[in-house]
Amino acid sequence: MPNLRDIRTRIRSIKNTQQLTYTMKLVSATKLRRAQEQILAARPYARQMLRVLNSLATRAHPESHPLLQHRDEKKVEMVVITADRGLCGGFNANILKLALTEIRRRGGVDLSVIAVGKKGRDLLRRRRIVLRREMVDIFRKVSYAHAAELARELVGLYSSGERDAIYLVYNEFKSAIQQRVVLEKLLPIEKLPDEGRLLPVDYLYEPGQREIFDQLLPKHVEVQVYRALLESAAAEHGARMSAMDSATKNAAELIEGLTLNMNKVRQAGITKEILEVVAGAAALE
Repeated sequence: MPNLRDIRTRIRSIKNTQQLTYTMKLVSATKLRRAQEQILAARPYARQMLRVLNSLATRAHPESHPLLQHRDEKKVEMVVITADRGLCGGFNANILKLALTEIRRRGGVDLSVIAVGKKGRDLLRRRRIVLRREMVDIFRKVSYAHAAELARELVGLYSSGERDAIYLVYNEFKSAIQQRVVLEKLLPIEKLPDEGRLLPVDYLYEPGQREIFDQLLPKHVEVQVYRALLESAAAEHGARMSAMDSATKNAAELIEGLTLNMNKVRQAGITKEILEVVAGAAALE
């Protein structure tokens, strides 16, 4: 049975850990509020732009712009967005599980990966997955410039024919306690589902179709990449807040159990001392 000193030392250690997890929970809650405001502000524009571009891709001729052309997926690029840090529950593990499953499913395809976040980069390196590029330390402050830089590279890969399809793998923010892992095709721009309707009539373009497509389609890719980064940032803070809240509660339960055990040990020690005193007094009589 452990002595009182050992139990007290363990209780102090757990209390220090509890203070740390509680502080991390508060920090994540503060960051989550800011990240949630950003994603809720960005979503309507990104989703409406996606609907417009889906409609445009359905109406326009595929040869009118490289980003509208659909090809057999023989060469695929996958952008895997994880966090730079851990201690956020299954946030990173769920993304990487989906990414590795998709990589194995496409075993005969020329596939390379762009890793966004240290956790994804490190695990993919250990699995000897080909990394075209890595982007780390961008979640300290996610900016549109990061998304624009990545989007330009992706547009170049697809437009040049070096890649036939580009996918995003990330966690979509649902609430502070819920995230959803998403595999989303970024390029080519998808058409609206065919529901047996008549072929839609193309738009009238002013000043010209090519000029509008050259401006609008790359901007669409930038906006969708930026939205994915914001989704991931908000989901990470929510996951970390939930994980640290659970850790804090678990620490409290451990402290309660150890305190009860400590009281039992102390009571046993007191009882033993009393018995020794009584036995000594009886021996002197």
